[in-house]
Amino acid sequence: MVSQQDLPSMQDAGASRGQGQSPSGMGALGRAGVILLTYVLAALELTCLFMQFSIMPYLSRRLGLDSVAFGYQQTIFGVLQLLGGPVFGRFADQHGARAAFTLSFLASSALYLLLVAACSPSLPGVALLFASRLPAALMHTLPAAQMVITDLTVPEERPAALGRLGLCFGIGVIVGSLLGGTLSSACGCWDAVVNMTGAPKASVFDLKAITRLLLQPGVLPVFLVKVISGFPSGLFMVMFSIISMDFFQLEATQSGYLMSFFGVLQMVIQGLVIGRLSSHFSEGALLRASVLVFSIVGLAMVLMANVFHFCLLMPGLVFSLCALNVVTDSMLTKAVSASDTGTMLGLCASVQPLTRTLGPTLGGLLYHSFGVPIFGHVQFAVNFLVLLFLWRQPMPQKKDKVW
Repeated sequence: MVSQQDLPSMQDAGASRGQGQSPSGMGALGRAGVILLTYVLAALELTCLFMQFSIMPYLSRRLGLDSVAFGYQQTIFGVLQLLGGPVFGRFADQHGARAAFTLSFLASSALYLLLVAACSPSLPGVALLFASRLPAALMHTLPAAQMVITDLTVPEERPAALGRLGLCFGIGVIVGSLLGGTLSSACGCWDAVVNMTGAPKASVFDLKAITRLLLQPGVLPVFLVKVISGFPSGLFMVMFSIISMDFFQLEATQSGYLMSFFGVLQMVIQGLVIGRLSSHFSEGALLRASVLVFSIVGLAMVLMANVFHFCLLMPGLVFSLCALNVVTDSMLTKAVSASDTGTMLGLCASVQPLTRTLGPTLGGLLYHSFGVPIFGHVQFAVNFLVLLFLWRQPMPQKKDKVW
């Protein structure tokens, strides 16, 4: 997946690690340095991403858009990421993780610059706001980081290494949400642009290769569990910006604080808890546990009446989200060859955009028709059925590739 010019002799380094030797040919940074740099770059990009996420509903309202128009631009963002995820994965397999990082950061730069332009009174803000969604097709920094981590770790270490990547996500949620919410309240429209540059090339559209991956033994069931189990909570999170304003009655700064709390939980759970649990329990057991907790949280959401109740539910929700994502990503990358891990992670990265594509329309319809409790009903029902399916599968031994 990562080319020789990107991370030299990575395959040799991986082999030497398996033999207990120190990696060679990794340049001045070494294997540990490359992994650390990957974490730093991911945290930087995710901070910028969550800054713009936190201001989007308020910027849309300032430009005169209603919740329907906001849903449209969220759907556009989701569709583009959904379509771009598998293609981005193929690009990374063919051209390396460095080129993938470059392409993602360049697309991010374009998005942030368009958002800055949308804040200018002298420019057509609404048009620029919708145009800013277009680069989203190539914004996949986290999957690119996962590709590097996957290449530089042996299968036994992969769940913990991918879990530590959640620390970067948590930093992005905390710092980005705080800065976005605070600066949105203090300065109006504000967005950050701190990115890298580079250049993409070549065609990477190969639907046959993508289909072949999904049909490999053990891949499709895990992938479907990933999509179906996480969809209800993703639906709620897509609508959360609207729910926080209408149902919880939060201001932009307060919403930023709430998302920062979410980020702290994610850092602790995904960065520390999941890695330790993966060393004591099989991936199948962790997957079942995440689905079970999803079901329990769904029941509790039915009774949720205020933001304090939501804070009490957050630990369970975050645990389920983290465990589901880390475990399924690990299982899926183990189920395919090393040359296909980029494409597989690209497919995994398309799950969240799928939710963003269907979420604004479906979530808005459910919310306006039945209120917030409907999200709890859907989450419980869907995950209860998934749990029954998982319980019929044979329990894997620790460190098995698939359940």
